[in-house]
Amino acid sequence: MIDGVKVKRLKIIPDERGRLMEILRRDDEIFKSFGQVYMTTARPGVVKAWHYHKKQDDNFTCVQGKMRLALYDARKSSPTYGEVNEFVISPDDPMLVVIPKSVYHGFKCVSDCEAIVINTPTRPYNYKNPDEYRVDPYDNKIPYDWRK
Repeated sequence: MIDGVKVKRLKIIPDERGRLMEILRRDDEIFKSFGQVYMTTARPGVVKAWHYHKKQDDNFTCVQGKMRLALYDARKSSPTYGEVNEFVISPDDPMLVVIPKSVYHGFKCVSDCEAIVINTPTRPYNYKNPDEYRVDPYDNKIPYDWRK
């Protein structure tokens, strides 16, 4: 596992009315701080990658469909420099993945329906000076192939 990445297995509690799933609590061991909560989606086969943040950690989960989340550790000072992690997340295998700052990440919708992803970053989005650094999903030096 990439240094600093954490995974929390999520529990779905069903009853006759539907389901409940806690994603992140402030009393969780993995909780650092609250910036905001947002939803992003991807249609089947669509890749949203690669980017990293210098100031924030992300907390990703998928609440509809299925996403393949990939992480790449480009931090030269990290003991896991150069490592890639991959997670397949869906309501059938629910988990929250903590992505530390400076770790590249992205996801691909690998279901037949739109994937809905919830992120709870540790800092709010800064519209004037976004903490987001991107590279092309396919034309880069990251040893990962989104075509698989």
